[in-house]
Amino acid sequence: MEPREREARETREVRETREAREAQEAREAQKTREAREAPAAVHAEGIVKRFGPTVALDGVRLTVRPGESHALVGRNGAGKSTLVGVVTGLHRPDAGRVTFGGEPAPAFGDTTAWQSKVACVHQKSMVVPDLTVAENLFLNNYGLSGAGSGKSRRFIGWRELRGRARELLAEYGVEVDPDTRARDLPVEQRQFVEIARALSFGARLIILDEPTAQLDARGIQRLFGKLRELRGQGVAFLFISHHLQEVYELCTAVTVYRDARHVLTAPVAELSKPDLVTAMTGESAGRTATWHAVRATGVRDPLPDPVLEAEELALDGEFEPLDLAVRPGEVLGVAGAAASGNTALGETLAGMRAATSGRIAVHGRTVRPGSVPHALDAGIGYIPEDRHRQGLVPDRSVAENATLTVAGRLGPWGTVLPSRTREFARSLIASLDIRTTGPEQPVSGLSGGNQQKVVVARALARDPHVLVALRPTAGVDVRSKDSLLGVVRRVADEGGAAVIVSDELDDLRVCDRVLALFHGRVVATFGSGWTDRELVAAMEGVGERE
Repeated sequence: MEPREREARETREVRETREAREAQEAREAQKTREAREAPAAVHAEGIVKRFGPTVALDGVRLTVRPGESHALVGRNGAGKSTLVGVVTGLHRPDAGRVTFGGEPAPAFGDTTAWQSKVACVHQKSMVVPDLTVAENLFLNNYGLSGAGSGKSRRFIGWRELRGRARELLAEYGVEVDPDTRARDLPVEQRQFVEIARALSFGARLIILDEPTAQLDARGIQRLFGKLRELRGQGVAFLFISHHLQEVYELCTAVTVYRDARHVLTAPVAELSKPDLVTAMTGESAGRTATWHAVRATGVRDPLPDPVLEAEELALDGEFEPLDLAVRPGEVLGVAGAAASGNTALGETLAGMRAATSGRIAVHGRTVRPGSVPHALDAGIGYIPEDRHRQGLVPDRSVAENATLTVAGRLGPWGTVLPSRTREFARSLIASLDIRTTGPEQPVSGLSGGNQQKVVVARALARDPHVLVALRPTAGVDVRSKDSLLGVVRRVADEGGAAVIVSDELDDLRVCDRVLALFHGRVVATFGSGWTDRELVAAMEGVGERE
């Protein structure tokens, strides 16, 4: 091809590409105008809700447009969960009004009518694990498979049910076999099933409550991709998350609540992260991340004996043999996605799982494999990944939960004295700033961040030599996150050691060293100077560095 011909062709391709981009931008602008002109998917105005003397919502407002991903953020106790309860029909507001598509909200208690307007996908999956996808989609609504027949069925047409399930999943682009048991699905596919079920009832507003809490990086991207597709179909999403980076990645608008009141609503693109943090906390954003800059000073032996040591530690099917040593004053990070083996490693260090081979020692003392009592006696404190399933006894008090690991110290001859339990718990409540009415309050009545602090209190109750923390800030707000990581740092600075197992970059910034795992193998080791790009690349198996 002649040079002039090539140049003309390239010029034409550039022009066509530009025109295609401009056409796409015009279509998106038209959709935006139509969404703004259409009635809001949900509009809440002047909402007040009290629980006894507590004002949970004080005249707040919220507007989510069709096809919009709208973030609702705020510290624990800001009123987010209560607002969700109001707009899903679980709470009757004391004042204010809610409309869907310009029409008044259904009558309180009319569950079917509320299901046709809005649905909530919770952090903890609500699918029934032992039922198939098809059964979950039409749970308590099996008669839907006979809709239009005009007859009341006394039996379930399973073949027709599966066929309807396939049609429903295909309609929303969810690639899941309807015969698969829900427990066998990855987390994000279980969420897709819940979303498809909600849409099948006619709901055009989906509330996502911390949807990424149990997802690895790939799962998050798959979830976000699906949400963008559904937005193109006019579905609106209210996105509740403590991970601000996800707000900027997914959402077009954000509303901030603080202390039960509305603070601001703004386009995400026009609000900087420091300004967003300031709105959430009421404090300068520069004050929210100082804990990791303050380290204990003084002269230290450059290579003191390890507090925690693992030699050739391995767990078949989870992680390959590895060595690690955590020395006094050190916080070690173990980074990795969900299938990396990092969670299994943390649980093995804490005695929750028995290693296939290798040795764990604390101050040179070998810890019996797979024995939680022996790990506790050796001085290992443990913060589990899932506080709801492994961390708390919800019907018990704050005092009882915080002192579970030291019950033998709370009375003579194996008894537990309530007065001593309360006294011990008060010291933990004060040291961790747990917001509670008192040691006797049921732990189920606390906000998520304060529940997590109770879990941390229990781990610290025995003054551990080493603290093993699995995703210690999952589902907590910015200020609680700051406080919890400060506690982990303090354990090390007072002469102990700590291990943080997480895929959350903010958790790992507190660490002196970070090991990155990929498919059960350590692929990179970082000092304190790592960048987000380097660490994420290692966690995703893109390049290796030793």
